[in-house]
Amino acid sequence: MISLSYLFEQEKRKEMKIGVIGYSGQKFDEEQGKKLILKGLSDLGVQDYDVIVSGLTNLGIPKLAYEIATEWGMKTVGIACKLVTDYELFPVDEEIIVGDNWGDESETFLNYIDALIKVGGGKQSEAEYAKFKKTKCEFDLPAIK
Repeated sequence: MISLSYLFEQEKRKEMKIGVIGYSGQKFDEEQGKKLILKGLSDLGVQDYDVIVSGLTNLGIPKLAYEIATEWGMKTVGIACKLVTDYELFPVDEEIIVGDNWGDESETFLNYIDALIKVGGGKQSEAEYAKFKKTKCEFDLPAIK
C-alpha cells in the first residue's frame, strides 16, 4: 500500500531533466539498448512529468530515448551543435543549438540536466559522462562491427 507521505513527496518533486547519451551512428543491438535505457529510467525513478534530453538526432540511443519519452507522454529536448542539421532530427518539443562543432554543446547539455544515463557510446559520450558530477548511471553495450 502506498502511503500518503509517499504520494505527497512524489507530488512536490520538481521536474527532473534526464540526459541520455550513447551511440548515434554506430550499430548496436537496439532491443538491448532500449532495455538499458528503461533500466536507467527505472533506477532514477523517472516520472512521466520529467523531461528527456539528448542530442536531437533520430539515430541510435537518442532516438530510442526520445521514442520512450514520446510513448510515456514526456517532454523532449534536443541539445546539439549546428552540424546536427546534416542528420535526420527527432521532432522534439524544444531544440537548443549551441556552437558550430560537435562537443560545443556539451557544457550547455551538462548544465541543463539533473541526471545522466549513458548507454554505450563514443568519445564525446565518455567525456560528458566523466565530466558530469550529479546522479548518473552507465551501461555497457557493445557496438556491432
